[in-house]
Amino acid sequence: MKKSLFPLLCQVNTRVLMTDLSLGLGHQATLDDIPESEIDKLAAFNFDWVWFLSVWQTGKAGQTVSRQNPEWIREFQDTLPDLAEEDIAGSGFAITRYEVAESLGGAAALSRLRKRLANRGMKLMLDFVPNHTALDHDWVNSHTDFYIPAGESDLAREQANYTRVGTGSGEKILAHGRDPFFPGWPDTLQLNYGNPLLQEAMIGELIRIAGQCDGVRCDMAMLVLPDVFERTWGIKSNPFWPEATRRVRERNSAFCFMAEVYWDLEWTLIQQGFDYAYDKRLYDRLKEGHARPVREHFFAGLDYQTRMARFLENHDEPRVAADFPGGMHEAAAIINYLSPGLRFFHQGQFKGRTKRISPHLGRAPEEKVNEGLEIFYLKLLDILLRPVFRNGEWQLLNCSPAWEGNGSNDCYISFAWLGEGDEKIMVGVNYSPDRSQCYVNLPFHGLDGGYWLFHDLISDITYERDGISLHDKGLYLDEPAWKAYVFTLNLKK
Repeated sequence: MKKSLFPLLCQVNTRVLMTDLSLGLGHQATLDDIPESEIDKLAAFNFDWVWFLSVWQTGKAGQTVSRQNPEWIREFQDTLPDLAEEDIAGSGFAITRYEVAESLGGAAALSRLRKRLANRGMKLMLDFVPNHTALDHDWVNSHTDFYIPAGESDLAREQANYTRVGTGSGEKILAHGRDPFFPGWPDTLQLNYGNPLLQEAMIGELIRIAGQCDGVRCDMAMLVLPDVFERTWGIKSNPFWPEATRRVRERNSAFCFMAEVYWDLEWTLIQQGFDYAYDKRLYDRLKEGHARPVREHFFAGLDYQTRMARFLENHDEPRVAADFPGGMHEAAAIINYLSPGLRFFHQGQFKGRTKRISPHLGRAPEEKVNEGLEIFYLKLLDILLRPVFRNGEWQLLNCSPAWEGNGSNDCYISFAWLGEGDEKIMVGVNYSPDRSQCYVNLPFHGLDGGYWLFHDLISDITYERDGISLHDKGLYLDEPAWKAYVFTLNLKK
């Protein structure tokens, strides 16, 4: 299968999937119990990557914190009104060992799952958490120097950021993992990137992970950048990612690194060896609902655009069906997923789920399928099967005023795709809550040679337009709020 320049990724909540399968089987499901039919569904839509969230071993200490934290429990109860203690598995990011949890079938079951994916042309992505470990990681006893130490005054002043821990050399006060803008995560301990031995150990962990999958999604990858780390902890450190990515790729040149990253540090991490970085800025601009910032986001060069991981939801963000109004949701999806980059979908998104599932939980609530959104996403995934969206040439288009004094052209976002055999696609979206008009200036050659058929892949309706007018003025659009088109262009015979 030809490698996609602009691949598709599906994130799967492994724990929730196992719970659902276990209910049907009557016993604890493992990765081996994932039906072939489910993998076939992903393959049918040409997903290049499947990211299985939370497969690594976690411990009792993290689970205990999750089950006793009042703020977290309130969130869990909002998700699961019938919450039971056994639903709280503990955070999948409070990792004790980068070994597949035995409850999932261990390393052998993961290896078989990876082969099943590969047999259908798909690759396996797993988690890597560089910033911290679980409270009961083996290093707490064997390598206390891998963590950030603190004193009694630190604990007294910032109880949310430090904790007493029993170690192999007695009780110590250590820092919780955190980012600089929020209190520490109480089920974790912060790793000290100022210690070269810790950096070497984490590279070793990455190399072991890379033997079990084809790529990693790196949690909060910017937290270990030297300037961010020093700003947070007052400790100088050497760059980690350039050496880590280089060492892994010495063994597997095709290994993929995807960064969860914020604070406009996407390009920094791309330059340090990442293949893709979260495009949180585009997500935020789409969520605000104004066309101009979204359009201006696409002014960046294609060397940047193609490395962005475009999403509308993931396990950290609210469900898009709950957070974006109807109409705006579908328009945002057309813009997001038909632009260049890695297209990142989340389990449950296709069915219009509205409840975000915390990575501490092992069960999802029952929700009625939103049939309208399910039909829309099936249509969108079908559109994405077209090779032009996977390997074609993309171009942002200019939208001119429909008449003097009408500024509603500013509400439009439009771009074109050109594929093999002169295949032409035009995407046009009125990304606003108001009816708007514009002329879309088309980049295609030879438009004035006759009449053109514009077939909308969303509505399955075809429109006929005069080529001379298209050449001289562009395609006229006068559309209601949030209206989106995906047009194929073909010369009428």
